[in-house]
Amino acid sequence: MLFSRSLAMPDTPLPKPTEAELEILQVIWQHGPQTVRFVNDELNRKREVGYTTTLKWLQLMLEKGLVLREDDRKPHTYRAAVHEDETQGQLLDRFVESAFGGSALKLVLRALGRRQTSREEMDQIKEVLKQMDATHPTPATDEPA
Repeated sequence: MLFSRSLAMPDTPLPKPTEAELEILQVIWQHGPQTVRFVNDELNRKREVGYTTTLKWLQLMLEKGLVLREDDRKPHTYRAAVHEDETQGQLLDRFVESAFGGSALKLVLRALGRRQTSREEMDQIKEVLKQMDATHPTPATDEPA
């Protein structure tokens, strides 16, 4: 398979995807490499988006280095050039830094305070905190208890 790569410079950080680009990346991450038609059909499940609009977004994403395009057959297939976990991590880091002054505590407290959290979700959160605590133990102190 021959994939076109973007014109973006190698070794440069990828640009922050727009909301529309994130929607497209979600489709590709979830379903694997896809045609413009498939991506457009999936986007239209949530809101009306024209085929040419989806095509233009994918072309811009190719230029930005967010997707790759398979050129050796028609219709062209697009696949993600960025990993979902890395992209989410970068976006979350930027968001926590800009909206919460870098405080994960403020983020978590705000998120838990704004929505009804189920018992199952609370148990999962507790389990994650236990695992984090086990991998990052608190240093012992010489002070008496």
